[in-house]
Amino acid sequence: MGDIFVLAEHRQGELREVSLEMLTKASELAPKMGGEAVAVLIGSGVDSFAEKLAGYSDKVLYIDDPLFADYNSEKYQRVLVELINGYKPELVMIGHTTQGVDLAPALAVESKLPFVADVIEIEHADGKPRPVRQYYQGKVNANIAFKGEAPYLITFREATLEVPDASKQGKVEKIDSPLKEDIEYRRFIEYVEAEVGDVDITQSEVLVAIGRGVREEKNMAMIEELAKAVNADICGSRAATDAGWLPHDRQVGTSGKTVKPKLYIAIGISGAFQHLAGMKAAKTIVAINKDPDAPIFTVADFAIVDDLFKVIPKLTEKLNELRG
Repeated sequence: MGDIFVLAEHRQGELREVSLEMLTKASELAPKMGGEAVAVLIGSGVDSFAEKLAGYSDKVLYIDDPLFADYNSEKYQRVLVELINGYKPELVMIGHTTQGVDLAPALAVESKLPFVADVIEIEHADGKPRPVRQYYQGKVNANIAFKGEAPYLITFREATLEVPDASKQGKVEKIDSPLKEDIEYRRFIEYVEAEVGDVDITQSEVLVAIGRGVREEKNMAMIEELAKAVNADICGSRAATDAGWLPHDRQVGTSGKTVKPKLYIAIGISGAFQHLAGMKAAKTIVAINKDPDAPIFTVADFAIVDDLFKVIPKLTEKLNELRG
């Protein structure tokens, strides 16, 4: 007891970032619980993933079996039930992703695990993990106490934490799959990628974000010039997409997308809690707003309190000079 199991998620040959985010939190929390951060990896041809996970965990338990060439929640559930019963971790973490939302509720029911979904933080109090999740579209953060005994199960919101460089040398252990026969009544058919428009802002390293302060569509030319100067994609608040200045797949926030770029430049965005929830994990945040009390400044690393129509042209000009 005391160990934290983190289910590593991968898709189409790529290890998902949420796996490393969860291991970062597990590595912070596990010593307080008297245990270790353990990555659990299920798949086929995943040796390289196991090695990478070892850099973020104390131990990697992995199954490499052709039966798991593609994700199947029924197969994963059967394996995880056996691993949880056998190893008895204190906490099991699964990403709050399409895969996690499919898998975790059924696993909780099958194993009779106390379960909290869409967790944004985990604390430790009274000898137990204490998940934190949001209610009322992010207006309230609730600290939740589990009822009953461990193991406990959570799904963890992606793009919530910054992942540091790998610093561990966890033990890698390949284990036999408890599933010996294929499952015929639920089969993988194919991946169907969601349409993301011309730009997938969740993958952008630099974003220029606009809000109501831009005023009208004709001012987008100024924003586009700045974005070009910093090699950025453009996104916006709900006000910007509702006004038709940007397509809705560029919206950031609780009713849009969660992003985690290296640089996020917020222009004319006041910083409603719904928007902050979607971008506060950005590595560096620059906010430009003429209101010194704008909530966006509470999460900004650099703040410019001035009229954006004065700042943006001068900033763009200076950046172009520096670029030569």
